[in-house]
Amino acid sequence: MRYFDLGVILVYLIGITWFGARFRHSQRSLKDYFLGGRSTPWWAIGFSIVSAETSTLTVIGTPALAFTGNLGFLQVVFGYLLARIIISTLFLPHYFRGEMYTAYELIQVRFGPRMRKLTAGTFLILRAIAEGVRVFAISIVIAIVLGTGEVASILLIVALTLFYTFEGGMTAVIWTDVVQMFLYIGGAILSFFVILNQIPGGWNEVLTVAGAAGKWQIFDFRFELSREFFTRSYSFWAGLIGGAFLTTASHGTEQLMVQRLLAAKSQGESRAALFSSWVVIFFQFTLFLVIGAVLYVYYAGSQAQPPSPADRIYPQFIWEHLPPGIAGLVIAAILAAAMSNLAAALNSLASTTVMDFYKPILQRSGRERSEQHYLSLARVITIAWGVVLFGIGLLARHWGSVLEAGLSIASILYGGLLGIFLLGLLTRRVGETAGMAGMTASFLGMLYVRQYTSIAWTWYVLIGTSIAVGIGYLASLVLPAARRD
Repeated sequence: MRYFDLGVILVYLIGITWFGARFRHSQRSLKDYFLGGRSTPWWAIGFSIVSAETSTLTVIGTPALAFTGNLGFLQVVFGYLLARIIISTLFLPHYFRGEMYTAYELIQVRFGPRMRKLTAGTFLILRAIAEGVRVFAISIVIAIVLGTGEVASILLIVALTLFYTFEGGMTAVIWTDVVQMFLYIGGAILSFFVILNQIPGGWNEVLTVAGAAGKWQIFDFRFELSREFFTRSYSFWAGLIGGAFLTTASHGTEQLMVQRLLAAKSQGESRAALFSSWVVIFFQFTLFLVIGAVLYVYYAGSQAQPPSPADRIYPQFIWEHLPPGIAGLVIAAILAAAMSNLAAALNSLASTTVMDFYKPILQRSGRERSEQHYLSLARVITIAWGVVLFGIGLLARHWGSVLEAGLSIASILYGGLLGIFLLGLLTRRVGETAGMAGMTASFLGMLYVRQYTSIAWTWYVLIGTSIAVGIGYLASLVLPAARRD
């Protein structure tokens, strides 16, 4: 047991939990609890977007991609930028036309209450499954550090994050995100230099050995309409198009991200947060990929065997080879990425449950309750979702590579969500029933694609969106035209 490192990790866990819980006294309404009172500066929201977009999947999964491959994943990140242009142009103006708490209130305005429930329910399923994978990812790190079983590790991280999310709401989520983002980026930079220092020849050796192994390759511009073209996950075209569709869906239609955009003071500040977050995202993905290449050079020149699976390479190297204190700090940084993402998921799941399901039911039945009632319920539902994510985290232990598992599972449902938002924003004819048909067809189609084809996950959202838009519009030709504007 390395007690100094464990002490550093313990201080971090206690400190961040105390920091987040301090925001309880500012939570007086649903607007405070779910949107941070719409008083958060754009730069803090931008950092919070980065934290939510990153997660432990990035911290431990991205170095593994470069260790076993190259820097090709950056092609997907260029798609992230294209998506932000689309979101700021097409989605944000609609989100800031009213006092909205969730992305799915916009769907009710355009289509109706049934479609709102379908899209909100899809988000709940999507986020719960994807977050369960992320919860399992952090258990890998904790199990390495403490030598505990994965079940105990999952329980620990969920319980601590749940506490400050329960107390401080969205305000706690955003400001702990800011602290945690600086911690895990700083920890990654520190670990990079420590690993580099252990390689004879330093950076020049890394450039030579990694270059000879093809680790520095970023772009793959091959374009041929063949089976291989659609089975390569990281080509320029799959990255740009697939990354754009994936991020347009995640940042434009999923409550986890939209909730942050809605927390900004104005549409202009929301746009500034969105674009500034891409700059940080590009830097951090580059950093983690380069760390993976550096680790490849380290193991290529040593007698040690790299751990298996590849997701364990970065955290296990940190714990076994970095000096005392530094190892604890970097592991705490990885925990920071996990806790920030989990906190965001818990709050967004609770907000969708209350605002898109519970509150509308009471309003239609004429049993409207006080703001305090909804606020208390929001906290209870936050706990309930914590229990659900714990259970899914246990199941996720058998789903393979954590980064690609999380992205591919989410991509199955993203296409239908994005498709219905595009039908709502770009057409007038498509009504509620036709839209539901398109979304259902997209989900069934993507289950087939994932189960029975070898198409790369980077194409999933494009395919799912195309099915939803195509079937939805065709259905509208034989159904009554939409009456809503």
